[in-house]
Amino acid sequence: MNCPIARTLDRVGEWWSILILRDAFFGRTKFDEFQRSTGIAPNILTRRLKSLVEAGLLEKRAYQDRPVRHEYLLTEMGRDLQPLLIALSMFGNRHFADRGVTMRITDLDTGVAALPVYVDSLTGKPIDADTFSLRSIKQR
Repeated sequence: MNCPIARTLDRVGEWWSILILRDAFFGRTKFDEFQRSTGIAPNILTRRLKSLVEAGLLEKRAYQDRPVRHEYLLTEMGRDLQPLLIALSMFGNRHFADRGVTMRITDLDTGVAALPVYVDSLTGKPIDADTFSLRSIKQR
């Protein structure tokens, strides 16, 4: 499919994958850490980790020889997903926080909560529906 949203969702659209990536951003790297945090069944976690490695979002690296154990680290491509995860968390906080807000973006130095805004780097204008639109580009 030509749509970049569809191509991205093809690789990370399954919700267990998003939760694994969330945990990787929280600093979790080991199978048992992902399993404990998400409650995902081991067989499903194994498949999801394998697909995230194959998609180039995580890197599998041995950290122990006997027995062999692996950790899963975000690749550059995986780290590029941070704005998407932030947007999902902000959307969820705004529209589905029936049990209260459980995640915030905070300044590492001050601990103050941030309110993310998408800004056009060329003009400095906030990207919103009143100023910008998402359009398809016709392929030749």
